[in-house]
Amino acid sequence: MSTAAPDAPDAPDAPNTPLALDCRQLTRAYGQRTVLHQLDLQLAAGDYVAIMGESGVGKSTLLNLIAGLDAPDSGSLHIAGTRLDAMNDEAATLLRREKLGFIFQAFHLLPHLTVQQNIALPLVLNSLPVTRASEMISAVGLQGREHDFPRQLSGGEMQRVAIARALVHRPRLLLADEPTGNLDPETAAEILQLIRNEIRNSAASGIIVTHSPAAAASADRILLLTREGLKQISADEAHAR
Repeated sequence: MSTAAPDAPDAPDAPNTPLALDCRQLTRAYGQRTVLHQLDLQLAAGDYVAIMGESGVGKSTLLNLIAGLDAPDSGSLHIAGTRLDAMNDEAATLLRREKLGFIFQAFHLLPHLTVQQNIALPLVLNSLPVTRASEMISAVGLQGREHDFPRQLSGGEMQRVAIARALVHRPRLLLADEPTGNLDPETAAEILQLIRNEIRNSAASGIIVTHSPAAAASADRILLLTREGLKQISADEAHAR
């Protein structure tokens, strides 16, 4: 994460009415390999988009940049009008904790916490009532598993815990990396509807990265990431890939 001082020179200011997400000219390279080059992405409040693309094209890198888990080499990144890439680690952590929900492809559940405790963690960190954790446990179909530990869960059950944890504090921006990759089709459809409803009910915004045309079709827009950047495609084009 960047540790640039607060008075570091800014890229062009974010708009007067802040977008939920405003990425401008984002570039990220690892050694000699440029993964993202001058990429632009803007989301207004309520926008829900899916990003598709070949493996290795930079989809997860983009999510990590937006989440502040990685830092761009150049460009700017604003979340709700706040420039994330110029923050120090502590400030970025606080913003991420309050405003973001992240569904990791690898789950990242805490093994020493129960299902209920894992899901309630964002509520505890944000000093919010923990009662909503029970609501989310029901929403993802894990009633009766509240006191189980991650080692007692299947891959699909761990995926549902990760989804509930990301949504429980009603984040302003949800980032989801293959959120239905470990779920059967019926459960996947239910979870996609849950994600969509939570985004709508909270007037939030969301990005899902997926290889699944069915998952992509649940979003309002489908964007294809290539070496040339992002372009919008139709659901039919997504299915044809």
